[in-house]
Amino acid sequence: QKIEIEVPLHCGKCKKKIMSICTTAYGVCSVSFEREGKEKVVIKGEGVDAAGVTACLREKVNKYAKLITVAKDT
Repeated sequence: QKIEIEVPLHCGKCKKKIMSICTTAYGVCSVSFEREGKEKVVIKGEGVDAAGVTACLREKVNKYAKLITVAKDT
């Protein structure tokens, strides 16, 4: 499962919080950051609650976090 979440990054502290939240979620195997026009967090794993992770990011880091895609990783 591959999940992409758009999250505006303001500083290193935000990036650290995002990494902490994403890595502690159930089923996460890897977390990476991409910059294709806008900042994205890419989460890979099995059985990850995409909506739950996005809601947690909105609550604790940035209220503008937006779930972009959830796809089966091949």
